[in-house]
Amino acid sequence: MTRTAQTTPLIAIVLPPREGAGPGRAGAVYLIARQFAETPGFRALVIGGPQDTEPPPPFQQIRPPWWHPGSINTRFAYAVARSLRTLNPALVPALIEVHNRADVALALARRLPDIPISLFLHNDPQAMRGARTPADRARLLDRFARVVLVSDYLRALLLEGIASHPRQPPVVIHNCIDLAAIPATGPRERLILFVGRVVPDKGTDSFVAACAAALPRLPGWRAAIIGADRFRADSPETAFTRRVRAAAEPAGVRLLGYQQRTPTLEAMARAAIVVMPSRWAEPFGLTALEAMACGAALICSARGGLPEVAGDAALYADPDNPAEIAEAIVALARDDPRRAALAAAGRERARRFDRPLAQAQVAALRHEILSAGD
Repeated sequence: MTRTAQTTPLIAIVLPPREGAGPGRAGAVYLIARQFAETPGFRALVIGGPQDTEPPPPFQQIRPPWWHPGSINTRFAYAVARSLRTLNPALVPALIEVHNRADVALALARRLPDIPISLFLHNDPQAMRGARTPADRARLLDRFARVVLVSDYLRALLLEGIASHPRQPPVVIHNCIDLAAIPATGPRERLILFVGRVVPDKGTDSFVAACAAALPRLPGWRAAIIGADRFRADSPETAFTRRVRAAAEPAGVRLLGYQQRTPTLEAMARAAIVVMPSRWAEPFGLTALEAMACGAALICSARGGLPEVAGDAALYADPDNPAEIAEAIVALARDDPRRAALAAAGRERARRFDRPLAQAQVAALRHEILSAGD
């Protein structure tokens, strides 16, 4: 029998209250949550905070009340729960999936005890309110239908210090990419590209220093940075972005500023080399996955979840050693067969993270949770 809107389970996907979701401001958590919202066999309502630009449906903007006590997360959870309680009974979600805010999930669980809740963690749980101690993290595993993490690296951090076996073990569902939406690739430009926030954690300064050492040895090659301090077009200039800009000009590195997702992917589909020198222990490394899917040869750090994503399909370099990054750039730029082989390996590895595979995992998990409640 064909499912109808009345029999297809409704999933409420709750974003962090400050997560950007509209055009020109979409954050990484929203981009992944949006992929899961489109999982076949389910209806979805994506709930987030106020937006400056209108997100595509299905999206409901919830404004945290200024008068409610507590943090913005507490106030946001109160407003979300109030909104869900006032829905037509036919529209009450069968499951709530909270992304990247343990305290929001806990507050919703107190206010909506009859609806199962899953918590999806995209960042280090030990740095989050409600998850900092082993006791806190054990409570999350006991309280929620499931705790889902985007990498095995984060799963290890979640379980660190927890002595007992959780009632429901945490689940890893890797971030995904829609390979069908990757731009077509043509001849590669002699372009060395950095994509990401222009902040110290991302190693933008190391990229510029590495290019300053590498470009004089690579006639005909050029380098560019796509990104800004924030994920938005009106990102502010900071002391760090000014330092990067001052160093980039004499190094021959162009700063292109923030770009929306489509032109960014198109740039990666043209670039011969993408460099991701993250000092931060990346929880996953979505930019690395995008670079591989776009057919660029990848150089990245080996911190956090990056080796889990890139495997043998990248060259690894110390983000605090620009000379080492420069040598990796020069080695790839001068060796066409090696660069082509690394790019091909990256495209093949990206297939492991294709959107339908992740959506199938999400669907199976949702069915398991909903069946347990029958």
